[in-house]
Amino acid sequence: MTLSVGIVGLPNVGKSTLFNAITNANVDAANYPFCTIEPNKGIVAIPDERLVKLGEMSQSQKIIYATIEFTDIAGLVKGAANGEGLGNKFLSHIRNVAAIVEVIRCFEDPNITHVNGEINPINDLETIDLELIYADYELAEKIAAQLNKKIKSNNKEDAERLTLIEKIKEQLSKNLPIRELNFTEKETVFLKEYQFLTNKPIIYVANCEEQNLGKEDQKLNPLINYLAAKNIPVIFISAKLEAELTMLTEEERKDYLTELGVDEPGLNKLTKTAFSLLGLQTYLTTGPKETRAWTIQKGDTAPKAAGVIHTDFEKGFIRANVISYDDFVKHSGWKAAKEKGLVRQEGKDYIMQEGDIVEFLFNV
Repeated sequence: MTLSVGIVGLPNVGKSTLFNAITNANVDAANYPFCTIEPNKGIVAIPDERLVKLGEMSQSQKIIYATIEFTDIAGLVKGAANGEGLGNKFLSHIRNVAAIVEVIRCFEDPNITHVNGEINPINDLETIDLELIYADYELAEKIAAQLNKKIKSNNKEDAERLTLIEKIKEQLSKNLPIRELNFTEKETVFLKEYQFLTNKPIIYVANCEEQNLGKEDQKLNPLINYLAAKNIPVIFISAKLEAELTMLTEEERKDYLTELGVDEPGLNKLTKTAFSLLGLQTYLTTGPKETRAWTIQKGDTAPKAAGVIHTDFEKGFIRANVISYDDFVKHSGWKAAKEKGLVRQEGKDYIMQEGDIVEFLFNV
């Protein structure tokens, strides 16, 4: 299961620089709008120190991390919903991702022009958010028109869909995103049929000057308060710094971050936040061949988790031997943990927990 995240923002806010740092893909990051026309994609590992420890304990031949796919999407401008800039082409790229990372420019640099001529993070944020809302409203109107034609056949579900779309249109008409609405279980099922942009989970990335990371910055307070009121996560990153860190050794990176008073690279925080935002978690398997993190939805049962490895594991599921990561490490592996009764035998109804280490028993 690959988590797909689109990086969006106005032109020249640091999207491609951030993407380069994430994937080390050396995508062009020129100082002009629409440098990125076709979306660039890169799949990267989600940092997980547990895998390194387990790999050492099991003397694994390889370590396989959970992954996240980032897509660098062309810069958005005011009027995109009406075709300005790359318009609908840009918006269609966003529809194909599971979550959105919106990059907001919070740094000063006279050598990098701002498309609106001034650094105003909240204004930039509202510009992008409104364009997504306008695009969703246009889509909702089209869906409503189609449903109004079909509803004449007295299809109950189409009538329920139309009620949902009218509810969405009312929300969007107030310039509010769909994600702030509450939906019934059935409405949630219907929503999956449509690719509304403002229903996607969103993370805001404040692209700051590196000297301001980990410090109080009066310029950022209005943005912090604005997003706190909406209960939306914001991560403070210096895309320029993150790009520089990719050129250093692991030890050099740690020393550099310590010097700046930063506990970990911003990219680590971004990938972990994106993973959690979509309701995902990992369970772990370990042995001489490989140590691996497997991605599942929070709330998945043991058979469902087994099916991520192979469908036969789910079909023929018998039981799962489960132990927590902490107990596994504390007692140096399966053998001692089993002797102390710390390995549990779980059945079909077991709800998987983050960091479970598992052995599946199945019958094909």
